[in-house]
Amino acid sequence: MSRSRTCDVCGAALIVRPHGGRPARYCSGACRQRALRRRAASGATPPAPTAGGSVLPPALDTFVGRRQELSNLRTLLRSSRLLTLTGAGGVGKTRLALEFAKASPKRFARVDLVELASLQDGAPLTQSLAAALGVRERAGRTGVDALVRALGDAPRLLILDNCEHLAEPCARLAATLLGRCPRLRILATSREALRVPGETVFRVGELSLPPADAGDDVTALLRSEAVRLFADRAASSSPGFTLHRGNGPLVAEICRRLDGLALAVELAARHAGGLALSDILAGLDDRFAQLDLLTGGSRTGPPRHSGLAAAVDWSHRLLDPAEQAVFRRLSVLVGGFDVTAAQTVCAGGGMGPRQVFRILCALEAKSLVVRLPGETAPMPGETAPTRFRQLNAIRVYALDRLRASGELHATLRRALAWLTEMADRGRGDVFADQAGSPLAAERDNLASVLAHGAGHDDTVLERLTLELARVHYQQEQPSAAHALLTGLLRGAGGRAPGGQVPALAARVACQRADPDEALRLGEQAVRSERMRRDAAGLANALDARAAARLCRGEFAEAVADLRECLEVVGSAGRPQDTAWCTHHLAWALLQAGREREADALMSRCLPVLRQQAPWPRTAAALHTAGAVRLALGRLRSAETLFAEVLRIAPGASFHALYPVEGLALVAAESGDMQRALRLYEASAQARRRLDTEPEAPWRHRMEQAAARARTRLSAAAQEAAVAGARGLRGERLVAYALGAGSGEERTGHDVRTTDDRLRLTVRESTVAGLVAEGLTNRQIADRLGLSVHTVATHLDRIRDKLGLRSRTQIALWTAARTGGGRPARW
Repeated sequence: MSRSRTCDVCGAALIVRPHGGRPARYCSGACRQRALRRRAASGATPPAPTAGGSVLPPALDTFVGRRQELSNLRTLLRSSRLLTLTGAGGVGKTRLALEFAKASPKRFARVDLVELASLQDGAPLTQSLAAALGVRERAGRTGVDALVRALGDAPRLLILDNCEHLAEPCARLAATLLGRCPRLRILATSREALRVPGETVFRVGELSLPPADAGDDVTALLRSEAVRLFADRAASSSPGFTLHRGNGPLVAEICRRLDGLALAVELAARHAGGLALSDILAGLDDRFAQLDLLTGGSRTGPPRHSGLAAAVDWSHRLLDPAEQAVFRRLSVLVGGFDVTAAQTVCAGGGMGPRQVFRILCALEAKSLVVRLPGETAPMPGETAPTRFRQLNAIRVYALDRLRASGELHATLRRALAWLTEMADRGRGDVFADQAGSPLAAERDNLASVLAHGAGHDDTVLERLTLELARVHYQQEQPSAAHALLTGLLRGAGGRAPGGQVPALAARVACQRADPDEALRLGEQAVRSERMRRDAAGLANALDARAAARLCRGEFAEAVADLRECLEVVGSAGRPQDTAWCTHHLAWALLQAGREREADALMSRCLPVLRQQAPWPRTAAALHTAGAVRLALGRLRSAETLFAEVLRIAPGASFHALYPVEGLALVAAESGDMQRALRLYEASAQARRRLDTEPEAPWRHRMEQAAARARTRLSAAAQEAAVAGARGLRGERLVAYALGAGSGEERTGHDVRTTDDRLRLTVRESTVAGLVAEGLTNRQIADRLGLSVHTVATHLDRIRDKLGLRSRTQIALWTAARTGGGRPARW
């Protein structure tokens, strides 16, 4: 089979046979020479067989970061002929595409850039593309035919920039060209995928941000692409600008506020020559001034890059009216949202929940909402739904549109109703202050809606204010909780339900190390609930007053309050609440030096909490049980209980620090002072990073153990322990704490045990431990709040990592590393 082509000089027919090699362009050597002479006469040169010979605009500033993305693009374009870069406006899609084309290997005979932003919807795309490539039409040859002939069989890369407003015609043309030009590859940039068969979509994310604990460490800050870009562009507008310890934290916070959006970072950095960094940050905090601040882009660039508002407005104009309505209504959800939240808040005005779901998917595809980092699509039975958010700059634009539409008040009313419905899920919990709030994930949304809540039902606002204070308390943010509760107590507190406000305020005062205020508020809560004759409210108030008395060191009085609390809550026939109060009484008895009575109480309540309570309560009870056994000198039992906490608590949370400290105490009591000091130092460093403090009695005991360890260790051993603690963070700290028994020599087997544990994540170690207990996948899923499919995935990974084949082998492996598993049940 053969197909016909014509000579580039005389037009004579050429026969091209499918035997490979470079296709003929001329019918004879004479025509080839004539073509060379014509090019010489016109001053033209043949296109170089490299990307460098192609017509691409030169970059006038430096390209910062994106090294991993460039590597990924090189890999993807080897296997895909249509690669579409998608992402929010201003994220840097065009610049990344151009940088890739310039840095690509010499594999393309030519690279062409076609900018589509100036074309209007309905414009003749084929003719515009032909004109951009310098392709002339001839009689009897359509525009597509002319393009196909010009592109030919040579390896070429065609960059189609800004396809979103011409998505359909771009998709059709790309499919045609790829079908007829076998060596052509297309790199497109668009705010949504073209949806062509064989298309590979590469989502361009925001620039990397500095870690929260980077502080003023310049080296750590400069690992962030956003910080490096800001410093580079700031130096261009203000020669001599450098990043140092004094300005580093401000630059990092500016980049975080801008979500690492490349265009926004560049625009903010351009003001470094005229504004102090603190003024730039203040401008970003002002939602009315933020879009005005982020202007002043390049005069030679496309209009959509003149400012951030222009970039977002470009995308907004491409939405239909229903999409624009959902887009602007989502702006009240500053802390992100799941599908249910979006449907509840955005439905209305003739738009139903199912339509909102469809539009949310469309907005995500068009890069106007993004999936939160680390989130994956929910699996059947998974408890945590996928969450989305609008980038801050996009949300500010959307909020301006919401105000202009006159829908702000109605949208806030629906948001308040949604938050109230969520708060109602926690009703009936006696100790609500210490239970996981259903609004914990919605803290920022709750705060924002309350800030805009003037004019709505005062009772609803007071109720939600109490819920927000409760979330702050549970997240160890006592200053924020105190400010909210003070307002309720001074103003509308009289309408709040019973003694809930003073009871929570008493607990917050304990966090703020103000025991006198805590006792005053606790007594106020008890008086209020005795007058109401509400058993659940009285139990909560007594528990709060007992907490205040524990802070004051009044252990006998705290025990008396908790005995009354246990009597009140026990009469209600609520096993979990009874068990939780019993656990508090055991802790108070431990502080009072009555360990044996505390141990007997824990034997009653711990099985109930293990079976019924959420993991934070179970973890707290296990810690108390471990502390009681430690006080009784039952070190092996205490060690196993602390290890059990580590297997159920997230390694990066403060919940994991108490059992680590418990294991340090076990090591100190067993004589392993170096291990004790290493665990103590690692935990102390983690507490500084998380800005959290343990209760005073526990802290004093830890400090005494650490001091004792230092007196028994040489200076070199102390230095080695401290140095070893620096590398223990998160899962490595958990793995080290679990990986060695106290008071025993670290044999080769012990080292292999630690190495194995370092290979497993904390969640995988937890699953392995539950397999060793004989639980089925369904039981493990119920215990951990996962789907059965997720549990099966964890088991597959455990088998792969450890080279095991069966559940029995996993159980034996776990038992060998925990000394035979848990102790006998209480």
